[in-house]
Amino acid sequence: MRTVAVTRIGNLRDPDEAARGRIGVVDMPQPELGPEDVRIRVAYAAICGSDPHLAEGFFGTDVPIGLGHEVSGVIEALGERAGRGGLRVGDRVAGNFLRFCGSCRPCQDGRQQFCEHIQDYNRPGMAETVTWHESQVYRLPDSVSLLEGCLLEPTSVAVRIADKTRIRVGDRVAVCGGGPIGQLTVQVMARYGATALTMIEPIADRRGMARRHGAQYTIDPTSENQAAIADELTEGRGYDVVIDASGSTRATRGLLDLAAKGGTVVYGAMYPSDYELPLNISDYLYLKELTLTGVFVSPYAFPRALNLLPHLDLAEFTQAVFPLEQAADAFEAHLTGRYPKVIIACNDEARLGGLS
Repeated sequence: MRTVAVTRIGNLRDPDEAARGRIGVVDMPQPELGPEDVRIRVAYAAICGSDPHLAEGFFGTDVPIGLGHEVSGVIEALGERAGRGGLRVGDRVAGNFLRFCGSCRPCQDGRQQFCEHIQDYNRPGMAETVTWHESQVYRLPDSVSLLEGCLLEPTSVAVRIADKTRIRVGDRVAVCGGGPIGQLTVQVMARYGATALTMIEPIADRRGMARRHGAQYTIDPTSENQAAIADELTEGRGYDVVIDASGSTRATRGLLDLAAKGGTVVYGAMYPSDYELPLNISDYLYLKELTLTGVFVSPYAFPRALNLLPHLDLAEFTQAVFPLEQAADAFEAHLTGRYPKVIIACNDEARLGGLS
């Protein structure tokens, strides 16, 4: 089956073409349909900010590396024991690219994110089809299109971030990074009753998008005094919740200064594996008693993300759609930062409206 993959390891932005990472469309074998499996004809797969990291070899360097985990499509086949949760051939679905086994000690202990078999069904979804275990698959609400449905996975990340914040109604909240996760997180935080909801983002279009979808204030960290503005907006107390969705090492340290005493700082992005955050324990963990946490994957979040999906404004995320054979162009468009989200139509039927 045709699959978008990393075909050469390297930074996709490297000015040296000979060293630059490469994205291409390759032929990969279709996994066998197990007794509890679901085969999905993929309609749309969105590019995630983590995908370029895979091109850099973050999770290994043996190419080709199949890509894609933000997926929607239509069920075309079920294993002999699949469908116990009501799934049927022809259902419009999205899903979790990870299968939590349910049997290992972390799963039994309510910590699915540390499942010891988490990679067993981690199969590339930026392809003509994807075969997942039925526990990974969710039927989309009628009011959510397949194009919007591929945003279920990033929405689950925003829900997971909200879980990790332990936000209370009325808490002051700042979100750093106006990419897809940051934008979805702003929408979720607004629904939680966040106050002084602030987007910190250097790109003007992204600041504008955040304001359209719930942010009360925005800060351009490249031209404005971030700390002074935050101090003014929070009456000198700082934000109760600070969320980084940027993945920028330039941003991470300064966010600690924006947090209120007793506040929570969530690092909700992917960072270079060799980056170490400078941290004065006396200042931030002793005197301010900050809670610092992160987000790896999204356990227990997908059912709630599915409930939330029809209530989010997703139109601005679905404007840039490329056919599968133009995957390399799609990644180039993603790297420009011009679009809130870049999506690949994985079958001609999706592009022509046949997968509705």
